[in-house]
Amino acid sequence: MSKSNFTRRGLLKTSAVAGAGLAVPTIFTASSVSAHTNEPTGSDVTLGFNVPQSGPYADEGADELRAYELAVEHLNGGGDGGMLNTFSSKALDGTGILGKEVKFVTGDTQTKSDAARASARSMIEKDGAVMITGGSSSGVAVAVQALCQEAGIIFMAGLTHSNDTTGKDRKANGFRHFFNSYMTGAALAPVLANQYGADRKAYHLTADYNWGYTTEEAIRASTEAMGWETVNSVKTPLTQTDFSSYIAPVLNSGADVLVLNHYGGNMVNSLTNAVQFGLRDAMANGKNFEIVVPLYSELMARGAGPNIKGILGSQNWDWKLEDQLGDKYSGTNAFVRSFGEKYGFPPSQAAHTCYVQTLLYADAVTRAGSFAPCAVGEALKDFEFDGLGNGPTLYRGDDHQCFKDVLVVRGKENPENEFDLVEIVEVTPVDQVTYAPDHPQMGGAEATLGECNDGA
Repeated sequence: MSKSNFTRRGLLKTSAVAGAGLAVPTIFTASSVSAHTNEPTGSDVTLGFNVPQSGPYADEGADELRAYELAVEHLNGGGDGGMLNTFSSKALDGTGILGKEVKFVTGDTQTKSDAARASARSMIEKDGAVMITGGSSSGVAVAVQALCQEAGIIFMAGLTHSNDTTGKDRKANGFRHFFNSYMTGAALAPVLANQYGADRKAYHLTADYNWGYTTEEAIRASTEAMGWETVNSVKTPLTQTDFSSYIAPVLNSGADVLVLNHYGGNMVNSLTNAVQFGLRDAMANGKNFEIVVPLYSELMARGAGPNIKGILGSQNWDWKLEDQLGDKYSGTNAFVRSFGEKYGFPPSQAAHTCYVQTLLYADAVTRAGSFAPCAVGEALKDFEFDGLGNGPTLYRGDDHQCFKDVLVVRGKENPENEFDLVEIVEVTPVDQVTYAPDHPQMGGAEATLGECNDGA
């Protein structure tokens, strides 16, 4: 399906997430969760999809649920099979997982760690979920990953970009397909220096939680190594909706670049405020003032509208990748076609990540011949695969982080349609974004996975 087919073929529609019954979180007073036996009986197996259905990342969460529903459909033999047909591993055959029909329950993380843990705990203890996945906040991911480690459950992280998830807070039962802050810095900084020069003064507005901290750290380290100066850094609450009071001081700070370490609705609002204050058209230090958003997606670009034009950032994946760059990124078109025919619009990088993580879990269980977390973990450890949209990818055994190419993107000046808002500026090869497992930004030598927990 070409990128313009979403308008030409009349696929645009409004679609709710059908069949995703909401699992109401149960609040537990105990701080721990009971160990769980990962031996599903009967003819089906339950997965837990824990996403932000409310809060600043709710748009990402809605797309994640769409992707999860599609993945379950394909695993159970429905639809056109999507990336089951392009995946380099041929273990999955559309008969569920180890012959069991895949079912699922969902919960609302609210983009809050406590709510996310309560929701995950309910899915494990009440619904018998053997795997938890989802989230669009690294604070949530770290909290739920720790709970799954304690419970003896595999956690397949959704959209989480903080270094901490597979850095200082890595866990043996946790796995991340999405890229991280270090990779964004390594990919984006050379492009920024090339586009805007090495003599720049940056002002950072940073979301006040672990993702914001590690993203700022990565961008600062990479840009300062090329000559940029950081003149100020200000933390902003995750609950903030109007960033005017944070934008106003930038004008008199001596900075000529504003870096918005914000995501989801926060990024849409802060970028909108920055444009309203005239920063896009301003001059500072004899240069055009620039705005940078280290991490964003086409989903966020739709929210930002014309304000995204010309803004540089990074992405884990883009729905136009195979059309633009060829068969190396096979699987992209298969997924876009399936998602577009079901929902009427192209998937976001959040949707792609969650779909892929579901397939990777099911594949690992199948190859291991067991739902036992340690057996699944061994199947994922140092697993090399292709055909899932990102090109050749490695799930590194040292930290359970995926390594693959990273996209540097820019908001399009003249979009072809309402979904074609981002252009790929550069594909950064995986070697340029690879780091040692004990890198200081990842917690150093003290960061270890610990022991796998097989549950009860």
